[in-house]
Amino acid sequence: MSKITSITGRILYNSRGNKTIEVDVKADKNFLGRVCAPSGASVGKHEAVSFPNGKPEEGLRILKENANKFLNLDPSDLKSVHESLRSIDPTENYSIIGGALAFAVTIAAMESASMALGEPLFKTLSKEEEYRFPFPLGNILGGGSHAGPGTPDIQEILICALGSKTIREAIETNFAVHQELRSVLEKTYPDFTYGRGDEGGWAPKLTNEKALELSAKACENLGFSLGDEVSLGVDFASSTQWNEQKNRYVYDRGGFENSPEEQIEFASNIIKKYKLIYAEDAVHEEAFEDMAELSAKFPKTLIAGDDLIVTNKKILKKAINAKSCNAAILKVNQAGSLFDALEFAKEANDNNIKLITSHRSGESTDSHISHIGIATKSKMLKVGVVGGERVAKLNELIRLSEHDLIRGMAEI
Repeated sequence: MSKITSITGRILYNSRGNKTIEVDVKADKNFLGRVCAPSGASVGKHEAVSFPNGKPEEGLRILKENANKFLNLDPSDLKSVHESLRSIDPTENYSIIGGALAFAVTIAAMESASMALGEPLFKTLSKEEEYRFPFPLGNILGGGSHAGPGTPDIQEILICALGSKTIREAIETNFAVHQELRSVLEKTYPDFTYGRGDEGGWAPKLTNEKALELSAKACENLGFSLGDEVSLGVDFASSTQWNEQKNRYVYDRGGFENSPEEQIEFASNIIKKYKLIYAEDAVHEEAFEDMAELSAKFPKTLIAGDDLIVTNKKILKKAINAKSCNAAILKVNQAGSLFDALEFAKEANDNNIKLITSHRSGESTDSHISHIGIATKSKMLKVGVVGGERVAKLNELIRLSEHDLIRGMAEI
């Protein structure tokens, strides 16, 4: 049995240039697990706090003061590592140590264990006889919290190459659509400056409808049929539009407002017109009944909860009982620790809720979530499309295709 022999941390920077925490865990003085925590821009009110009092330095100080609590633990015993964190911070939302620290410590411990065992991280996380690749879900056009003024209110228009037989084909198809969309935007708007959002999607000054129309055109220009070889997805991020006082969705950039009933119709029309395979947060984060209406209406579309569920097992159970969604985003740092996230994943899989493991808009160049997506039987891996911190996850999938244990693509 390996033992944790040291645990240290440092302040680094994420893809937005904001401070974050990186943690090193060494097993047997030799096997290094190193993890840099991400952070989101579109944040659900019930997810784990990233840093205590908003200060990553505070989380790092707490780690230094409590490093001895982790020494001599088996790094592969995720529950014990989690319980050591909980002995420091019993709060529901990790307000004392921060979810970033919980994320980094638990994944770094498991990575050091996988190094000691001489096996890939996905196998250390989940002892299966065979595994499948999740389909990459890439952001080709961004708006909302991930892009500047003038871009669409809709936060992400996404591409997923569901007709692909291999992970390389799926990745290359996403790249091709992203590149073709640039050409479409150039021809439509000669003054397009190639601006991109946080996750690599193009960030043009467009209405929601025009953005969707041109994204579909890029697919069709390449000879693809929507809903066949490729499918579009949309992250509505509707909580960013929701105005609780007005009881309406306020689309400032689009210049219109929706009642809850109109919002369901708005999302439904987009799902039908563009044959979406994926629709995330089409209503606000408390609207469980409205999500249930969409899920019943579109059983073949992944009606996914992100802000609605925030990788929280208790909230997921509520969503399951209300039949609010048939899919759920898994973001480890929303839950806090990797142990929390894997408990969430088990609950989802046990109840036929399809998982989409996701990055955050403020990312590192780490590729651990590629392994987590495989280990949790995720159907999709939402990791952006271009940019070093995004491509790092895709490149890791290519490397993992050399393992005999991974046999083909997920079934959706």
